[in-house]
Amino acid sequence: MSSLMTNSQAMTALQTLRSVNSNLSTTMNRISTGYRVATASDNAAYWSIATTMRSDVQALGAVQDALGLGAATIDTMYTGLEGTVDVVSSIKEKLVAARTPGVDRAKIQSEITELQKQLKNTADSAVFNGENWISVDSQQSTYNSTKSVVSSFSRANGVVKVDTLTVDLDAIKLYDKTLDADFITAHGNAVTGTLAFDKTAVGDAAAVPPTTTGTISFEVTPAGGTATTTTINVSQNTTIEELASAIKALGVAGLTVGINADGETLEIKNASGTEIDITTTDGGIADTNIAAMADADVAVKTEKGVLDKTYDVYQNGAWTDFSVANLDISKFTDSQTDLAALETYIAGVDDALATITDAATNLGAIKNRIGLQQDFVKVLTDSLDRGIGQLVDADMNAESTRLQALQTQQQLGIQALSIANSGSQSILSLFRG
Repeated sequence: MSSLMTNSQAMTALQTLRSVNSNLSTTMNRISTGYRVATASDNAAYWSIATTMRSDVQALGAVQDALGLGAATIDTMYTGLEGTVDVVSSIKEKLVAARTPGVDRAKIQSEITELQKQLKNTADSAVFNGENWISVDSQQSTYNSTKSVVSSFSRANGVVKVDTLTVDLDAIKLYDKTLDADFITAHGNAVTGTLAFDKTAVGDAAAVPPTTTGTISFEVTPAGGTATTTTINVSQNTTIEELASAIKALGVAGLTVGINADGETLEIKNASGTEIDITTTDGGIADTNIAAMADADVAVKTEKGVLDKTYDVYQNGAWTDFSVANLDISKFTDSQTDLAALETYIAGVDDALATITDAATNLGAIKNRIGLQQDFVKVLTDSLDRGIGQLVDADMNAESTRLQALQTQQQLGIQALSIANSGSQSILSLFRG
């Protein structure tokens, strides 16, 4: 039935044309943006996943940059450590040569002195981006003995995790301007004697009124000798450092006094056959007898860096200190004592060389791991990019084909609408005479 009021054919053609134009608009948008899911309205789930993954890819880019910075820093420190190996080996070589009877040790020392300067210069020059991990000052408020390099970024169950590679500076530092907190010595198989410092009796203002003082007596008996006694007064203001200084002031040959890491314990070592009795009127320090301890060749103290930490050497009836950075053999003679001390110097330098070698090995391993991690992050980033693309990227081949088809449908729709609209003209012809 033909109707003048309702043109059903035109309505059908118009609806079809609107649908074709909508699909054509979607296709054109995909072609122009390159995305099948460009906004949340296109596909909320895929858009949300892709947005989160893009953020993670950006984070991985930051990880890649951090790995590059960390690799450059570690490479600089590794180069510094590696540069000291040959120099320390040369110092050991000079010391071995100095063991020869009649050699001019003063001239050998002049060579060693220049090598020592080269060691310091190498360590101080190992700086990258203001960081120097092998020549440090642990007393600075900003000092941190653990350095971290960002190695990875991950997300699991909505929880973000950042992993790091850590470097222990105490294990690789060559120089440290400040002594470490611990003071530990080991004279061969010597027995270690410790004296407890009780803060509730000495050094505690709450426990001891300011007017209260006590005394501590030090009685020293050298092997086969006569006992001597020294007494000092203590109060709530007396510190553990002052007690240690008082014991050192006795001048006992071979006596080593230090403060343990807890800050409350005196650590006394005796390597020259001396007994020492310590008593107190307060009970603040335990009445302890330190038995005679055996002599030993080398005692290592955990202080400073590899090159400036001190080693103990027993020479001329007393224990003295030396380090690779300051050892001096210019006044050594062919005496048995000096030659024995020289053997200790060689052992100390060899110990330092082994420590540097281990440190360089550890840094080298970390350096290789960072290189592997850099490669992995690149591959992981590419994998995430491909995953995002599979979710939201438009298939340009399919969209191009669809565009051609929709354009053809659009033209046909326009033609059909034109034909449907011409139907009213046919009705008009029916009323003409």
